[in-house]
Amino acid sequence: MIKKITNISDQGIICDFGEEVNKDINKKVISLFNYLKEKSNNDEIKGIYNIIPSYNKLVIHFDLEKNNSHKIKEIISSIDLEKLTTSQSGKAWNIPVCYDDEFALDLENLTKSLKLSKEEIIKTHLETEFYVYMIGFMPGHPYMGDLDKKLFTSRLQSPRVQVPIGSVAIAEKFCIIYPYLSPGGWNIIGRTSVKLFDTKNLTNPCLFSPGDTIKFKKVNKSELK
Repeated sequence: MIKKITNISDQGIICDFGEEVNKDINKKVISLFNYLKEKSNNDEIKGIYNIIPSYNKLVIHFDLEKNNSHKIKEIISSIDLEKLTTSQSGKAWNIPVCYDDEFALDLENLTKSLKLSKEEIIKTHLETEFYVYMIGFMPGHPYMGDLDKKLFTSRLQSPRVQVPIGSVAIAEKFCIIYPYLSPGGWNIIGRTSVKLFDTKNLTNPCLFSPGDTIKFKKVNKSELK
């Protein structure tokens, strides 16, 4: 349930679901996000122009000439989140990943810190069904949970200045994919060639959405396109 709804500006409010990071809470965040997005697109709720979901928060921005925080808070407070949760579902994806040494830049070090072989790490990663909690940091960048506890690990002490595009990486209880060449401090275990953000797709440029599920499938270098 929503713990509190507060203003963050004249044109923005935040719905706070608490501090825990887990799938049940995040599903409620995403359900509310989907509901408000649909109602806004259908013009049933006036003035909302941006909605941003995270692990356990939802930020809503609105046009003061069309709506106000009091009315939006009333609408949100009247929603039965339990009913929304059962009506929303995400897409299921199978994403190719190559774990060859040239792509898995931190896999060797992880074998030492986790006390697992490369094969065990890869097998555990492949067996996990990941859940997309949110998109953030850069366009198309998914934050996926939940890693098997055997693979829980800290971020790098010294982040890389450049992480190759398509790098699949893990840290703490999460897994991510870097959609662009960028700085980053997560442990890189493989690479995919899947394009996560398409600027030519004006309707839905982001491949993944919060609430989607992802399974990885191992491929050879030659299969990466």
